[in-house]
Amino acid sequence: MLRYVASRTNVPLSRIYSVATFYSLFNLQPQGDNTICICRGTACHTRGSRNLLESLRLDLGIEDTGDRHEADKLSITTPDGQFTVRTVACFGQCALAPVAEINHRICGHVNERTLEREVNALRRGSK
Repeated sequence: MLRYVASRTNVPLSRIYSVATFYSLFNLQPQGDNTICICRGTACHTRGSRNLLESLRLDLGIEDTGDRHEADKLSITTPDGQFTVRTVACFGQCALAPVAEINHRICGHVNERTLEREVNALRRGSK
């Protein structure tokens, strides 16, 4: 698709690729039916976003690949294609920390229990 866009617009492929990899809403890999983003900014980190991410990873059965550092940007899709889990540097909603975005809806003051409820609701809704 990137080659097609480059040829149709007469823009170098490298420039198209740089745009597609810069913006988080462009993806080079297939994405899940549902997207959950966990904020890893300072306020969210200090209020437990690392635990949210770990809990979500365990709940969805996403194995820790060990090839990434916790500060790195994460984007992984469950094998069944139902969920994509991402991390972002900051949503700019620090007063609501910790913050998660579920299918483009910002949820503030998230804890492990509320995140689990949201995931279960999405599971029920997609069956």
